[in-house]
Amino acid sequence: MTACGLPFSDPTAAHTHAYLWPVVERLLPSPAGGRLLDLGCGNGAFAQRLQSLGFQVTGVYPSPSGVGQARSASEAAEFIEASAEPGLAGRIGTFPVIVSLEVIEHVFSPQSFSRCVQELLEPGGRLILSTPYHGYWKNLALALSGKLDGHFTALWEGGHIKFWSVETLTRLFTQAGLARRSVHRVGRIPVLAKSMVLVFEKPHSGPA
Repeated sequence: MTACGLPFSDPTAAHTHAYLWPVVERLLPSPAGGRLLDLGCGNGAFAQRLQSLGFQVTGVYPSPSGVGQARSASEAAEFIEASAEPGLAGRIGTFPVIVSLEVIEHVFSPQSFSRCVQELLEPGGRLILSTPYHGYWKNLALALSGKLDGHFTALWEGGHIKFWSVETLTRLFTQAGLARRSVHRVGRIPVLAKSMVLVFEKPHSGPA
């Protein structure tokens, strides 16, 4: 995934999923069903929830420990050890829906990741992506409260290596040929949100 392979100890939903889930569930196609790719699935905790809604879930992650736990936790979903790089669609096919939650902040090469997503999405397909929210007022509040060093710490082993704003994330995926459809700030009040969820769509005609 051109990303950090993070260790996992428990194939249950992390606290992150608790506040993301209501928004993500609302943004999924209705009625639920069909193929869905969980890109950066980790230990499969979120894939289990998606599967319970009726989706045929494929999960992709570059870490053998994460994929191993995911396979143990859910026999119905398919989990593949792979990196999110251009050419992956030739191996696993394309999907009408891709979900990628709290992943892109760990990715070494965002451009490779966005090109991979563009290839993996079917025309008219939907990307639902979340990442920690960074905006002017939140960063100012962190600085004034003395929490900036802790928030942007370089000491977290395998931690965040990219810090995204709505504008930079939008630019990344529009340059890859996707169109932004909506932005949702999640957790706390909007200007101090924990995460943001963006929805992109692949046009029916555009880059191959």
